[in-house]
Parts: sequence; structure tokens; C-alpha cells
Amino acid sequence: MSCKFELEHIGVNTANADEALKLAELLSGLFSLEPRHGQKSEFAGPYFECMKAPFLGTNGHIAMRTPDLAAAMEELKAKGFSFNMDTAAYDEAGRIKNVYLSGEFGGFAIHIMQKSF
Repeated sequence: MSCKFELEHIGVNTANADEALKLAELLSGLFSLEPRHGQKSEFAGPYFECMKAPFLGTNGHIAMRTPDLAAAMEELKAKGFSFNMDTAAYDEAGRIKNVYLSGEFGGFAIHIMQKSF
């Protein structure tokens, strides 16, 4: 049985906080989305994360969510993919809650996240 993945958001690298804000405002206006300020990024609704400084991926990242991150990681490992464990974040109980795949895909890093319920 294969794990289910859903698009969480697209992260777009920008050069600085001003560019991130301008892009988030543009995307918010274009698609009638609610803008939101974050510590490392500006958001346009739930779909776009405009990074205040370049992060992983030449162009940015694609964030995917799954109901069982541990199982998804095993499935992706079996398909030959690996993870950048330096990017892994864990919850209070020590369970992994998100991690990036190693490498780039079409200029984007891939961020896999545990779906919240």
C-alpha cells in the first residue's frame, strides 16, 4: 500500500524580506488570499511561502504532507530516495514531524511534513 501525499504549499526563495513581502502581497492580491507574516517568511494564504532569504532548493521548496510521515519515509527510502536529516524537526514526544529529501528536483527542494489532524 502506498502512502498518500497532498500539497501543503510552495516555498519561493527571494533575496530578502522586502522581496518576500512584495511577492506575498502580489500573490495574495492576485488570488484573493489572506497575507500572513512569519519569522522566516511571508505567506500568501496557505499556498505560498515567500522566503525572506534563500533556503534549500535553487528556486525554493515544495512542501508535501502525509498522514504517516514515518511510513512515508520508509516508502520513499525503498524507492531509492534519501533524506537530509540535518533538516529534520521532531515533536515533544520525539516523533519526526518534517524533513527535506536530499537533493533538488527541477530546482526545488522537497519538504515532507506530518499532516496535522
